[in-house]
Amino acid sequence: MPHVKLPRKSTHIDMTAMCDVAFLLLTFFMLATKFKPEEPVVVKTPSSISDIQLPDVDIMLLTVDTKGRIFFAIDNKVKRRALIEDIDYNKGLKLSEQEKTAFAIDASIGVPFSSLKQYLAATPEEKKAMNVNAPGIPSDTSVANPNNELAAWIKSSRETNPKVRICIKADGDASYPSVQKIVKTLEGYKIFKFNLITNLRGIPPGTAAAADVAAGKSGASK
Repeated sequence: MPHVKLPRKSTHIDMTAMCDVAFLLLTFFMLATKFKPEEPVVVKTPSSISDIQLPDVDIMLLTVDTKGRIFFAIDNKVKRRALIEDIDYNKGLKLSEQEKTAFAIDASIGVPFSSLKQYLAATPEEKKAMNVNAPGIPSDTSVANPNNELAAWIKSSRETNPKVRICIKADGDASYPSVQKIVKTLEGYKIFKFNLITNLRGIPPGTAAAADVAAGKSGASK
């Protein structure tokens, strides 16, 4: 019985559709990616063995540099707009719409209310220069002190976004009184839960934390 010859088919694969999909995905990621905003100061955080992950959204970041200056920032652009509206109304700053928009897209604030209007009206390059000599946000250990402007930022942030979570990022060489002012201000509003940002380091062998990890327990600490 004669064998039936099957026709040979081409092994060529048309990659046009795959290339189109690849370029569409590349374009999507380029447009959808959120770049990390430039921070006004660079701080070197202390090390710890804590492996607790920080929250991804609705973050209030309080940064303390080596000079003890405090910078304030929140990540939610929509809430930043609501926040500056509340601050402008309560403090009578008379900010323009352009200045409010500048705050909504800005990364961080480290100037007192008396300089906020000038800061928001500045260009990005001018803001960088101003951040070098910025005095930081005035703070105190008491929320009742009218000079404690940090208390006003925290209060308005929580009123405009009850879900906001607080993170403190202090330089390892920052003075304790500067960090204490933040902690005491939070205590004044009955806030006892917040995150301290640190660099992760290995757990020293022979310690109680190492024993907990070996036993299957969490070795994280705040």
